[in-house]
This record gives sequence, C-alpha cells and structure tokens, in this order.
Amino acid sequence: MTSLEVAPEIVRFYSESVDEADRLVATADGRLEMVRTQELLRRHLPSPPARVLDVGGGPGTHARWLVEDGYAVHLVDPIPRHVEQARATGATVELGDARRLTAGDGSYDVVLMLGPMYHLPERADRNRALTEARRVLRPGGLLAVAGINRYASLFEHAAFAHLHEERMRESIGTILETRIHDGKKAFTTAYFHSGEELRDEVTAAGFGEADVFGIEGPAWSQLAAAERNTGRSFRESGLFESVLVAARMAEPYPELLAASSHLLAVGRRPA
Repeated sequence: MTSLEVAPEIVRFYSESVDEADRLVATADGRLEMVRTQELLRRHLPSPPARVLDVGGGPGTHARWLVEDGYAVHLVDPIPRHVEQARATGATVELGDARRLTAGDGSYDVVLMLGPMYHLPERADRNRALTEARRVLRPGGLLAVAGINRYASLFEHAAFAHLHEERMRESIGTILETRIHDGKKAFTTAYFHSGEELRDEVTAAGFGEADVFGIEGPAWSQLAAAERNTGRSFRESGLFESVLVAARMAEPYPELLAASSHLLAVGRRPA
C-alpha cells in the first residue's frame, strides 16, 4: 500500500464489518485501552486550549473527551462513515490521509496518530505519515503514536483457548514472523510493532528520543478472556481494576512492553 490510497479491505472493514464507535466502550479490554490512553495522553498534553490534530481519529472517540477537556481538535480520517460520526464530537472534521495532510506547516501543538500506523504495512508509508506529522507540528510540539504490539495476537488467542487449532497456530505464527496480518479473517490488513521498532521509527522521523508505553499492560488478555468465556461484562469489576493497576505498575519495566496489546510512543518535534 505505497500509493496514497487506503486499501479497499480496510475501507470495507470499517465501513461494513465493525462499528469503531463501540470498540472502546463495549468491552472490558476496550474500556481498559480507553482509560489507559486517556491517562497517558493527559500526562503529556499541554494545557488547553492547545490545538490538536487527531489523525486517523476514527469516529471521534478520543476527540470527544479532548474537546470536553477544552482542546481545539481537528480530526482527519480516510473513512467517510467515521468522519460523519465524528461531527457529533464538537471537533472539526475532514476526510483525509495521514500521509498527505492539508494542515499548514507548524500549525498544531499536538498530533495524535492513534490508528494510522497499524494500517500502513509498508515502512515507506509509515515514514511518510510521521514526516507529515512533524511538518504540521510547531517546534516543541507533541506527537503521540499508537501501534499494535507484535505479540498481541499470541496472548489473545492463547487466552481464548484457540492455539490447539492448527489453522490458528499457522495464522498467529505468520503474524509473529512477518509482523503483518493479511486481513483475510477477523481483523483487516494490519502491521504489528515491537516497542523498540516503534520507538526507532518515531525517533528516525525527527522526534528525538521517544518514550514508549504499554497501554493495557501485561494482564489485558485475562480480562478479555474472562468476558468472552463467561458472557458477562467485566467493565466494572474487581478484575478490571486489578488489570488496570497491573498496567500502571508495569510502566517502569521495559521488558513488559511485549505483553501489552497496544503501544504508545510519545515524542516531540525539536524546538
């Protein structure tokens, strides 16, 4: 996917197969991702009313709370359905691509890329998106980039008791080896990062020495499996609180990055 077009299977997935607006609120592990992303971002964001460009912001799940916090948010997403949904958040919205932003040079205090990197399997495309983020950031501005962890599918499907199936072992083995999900089943085309790789890509794009955090921490798959295997909601439970605390406690230990479901790299454009 080196041309400036979003792969058709990605457009179909978000337009027809899933409602991304529900993902971070409907399940316990989704809520965990939301809570942790909020607290990590709030730790690093400048004070409102800073200008935030939410690139690949989907239906506006993060734009909504950022607007409520007092930030001036502009959301860009390549999926028409998402752009229409995001209009209700209070952010301004635009149909667009992370690799070719319409914003002027140095026009934002913050750029969020909480989705684009996982749907750009080619390094050249990820580099282009990061270069565009750097261009539109003011000197000293903040970049926050999310990636799917290389080992997330291994932990998830072990917890879901799927790995005794040969077909599933082959699928997960391919992701571990290539870092790419081909989009043929369940999820769509996606790239999976290690913490070191995500840090290196952000740093190489000119953002200094980026910090990388594990968003959900090392116990998220237990939470997801409990909900899936029992049919109960664990969004408000002692298990949820315990897994959330585990994510916070794991932060000082880089070796535990590999156990999280998503990673968040935070860097700054040099002043």
